[in-house]
Amino acid sequence: DELLASMPAKLRTKLVKRIEKERAKSRGEELFPKLVEHKGDNPVIKDQLPTIFHAEGHPPGVVQQVVADALAAYRATLPSAYQSLLNRYELRDAAIKVVGVGSVGTSCWVLLLMAGDADPLFLQVKEARASVLEPYAGKSIFSNHGQRIVHGYRLIQPASDIFLGWSRGLTRDFFVRQLRDMKLGPMVETFGPAEMDLFAGWCGRALALSHARSGNSAML
Repeated sequence: DELLASMPAKLRTKLVKRIEKERAKSRGEELFPKLVEHKGDNPVIKDQLPTIFHAEGHPPGVVQQVVADALAAYRATLPSAYQSLLNRYELRDAAIKVVGVGSVGTSCWVLLLMAGDADPLFLQVKEARASVLEPYAGKSIFSNHGQRIVHGYRLIQPASDIFLGWSRGLTRDFFVRQLRDMKLGPMVETFGPAEMDLFAGWCGRALALSHARSGNSAML
């Protein structure tokens, strides 16, 4: 609210519209008809090549045991209240999902869980690799890189995704979150000097608030 109040009226109106659009896109019930089809009475994730597809030899609706085991390990990383909420959902399908540039070459999945015919939950499972800072700053205190990433999220964000957690597959670490939580990508290529100055100030403030939460505010 503070940031919006500091904007020129024309820009504020435009941004509010974008926020509402992204908020609608992030809801599971909005994603459901776009990502899911029915095989008989069973909802399954729709193959949308080349970005979403089922693993070879594992048809839609047949969940690999390794995926079910990883989900069970992930559940144990959630606070007990959110474990109870997750218990209401049944894992119905899992598919590979190709994601953004920063995750090219990593193993990423989307899971479909259902608590009822009109109550879907989509989870995104992303491979967690070693930090690029490790050669310079030393290894993480966490044995699981997914836990390292989740710890960082929880450390600097006043409120994280309630389903944020981590797991481990046969050979890889993962972190888990809801699919497509609301986020905005500012189109900086369209900014003039006034918008760029305002945006730079916002970025500085966000970094300052985040790192102040980490306990290193004096260093900052």
